[in-house]
Amino acid sequence: MGRGYLIAFEGVEGAGKTTQLGRAAAFLRAAGREVVVSREPGGTALGESVRAVLLDPVAEITPQAELLLYLAARAQLASEVLAPALDSGKDVLLDRFVHSTLAYQGYGLGVEVGGATPAENLRRLRELCLVATGGLWPDQVILLDLDPGIGLTRLRAGKVAGQNSMFDDRIESRELAFHRRVRDGFLACAKAEPDVVKVIDAGAPPGDVTAAMEGFLRGFLGL
Repeated sequence: MGRGYLIAFEGVEGAGKTTQLGRAAAFLRAAGREVVVSREPGGTALGESVRAVLLDPVAEITPQAELLLYLAARAQLASEVLAPALDSGKDVLLDRFVHSTLAYQGYGLGVEVGGATPAENLRRLRELCLVATGGLWPDQVILLDLDPGIGLTRLRAGKVAGQNSMFDDRIESRELAFHRRVRDGFLACAKAEPDVVKVIDAGAPPGDVTAAMEGFLRGFLGL
């Protein structure tokens, strides 16, 4: 049995990652593939505890501490869930992974990790991600690209409708300028890794987004 594929779904808040990931899992299972679905931060008992701290709207966490908490949760997930699933031939679909660290902590917060220049700082941040994952990097990233203002409006609408109890968590409630930097970070990642990051317009109707995502997976996996 060959190794499975690690596919991460990324994007700004409200881009529809969770919805499209769920549809991707159903699509791949219908095609006969074994699929494990997880999320970051989370996916393990430790990760879910860290998630509660990171998203707590009243928690006071420095940017450096935020980065290290994400990396700690990721290290546990990689060891406990990701590596075993991939080694057994299962595909893993992740709601956020290493590129969220580059976009949110690297571009959004500008966390300093010892680089002499912004480019060197991002390189070191990538290295920290690789330490946390034990060398794992996504085989493919599906980046659902959306204007952050639209994404946050979607979240507010979901909250009013009672569909999104997580709105106003510590990350979502940051200023719009932060979320715009995050989007810029994701697009920079796509430019730097064009063979890894597939950009899909998340502003299109949900059905069209799903069709584009499934079409990409069909080609990538040879379905």
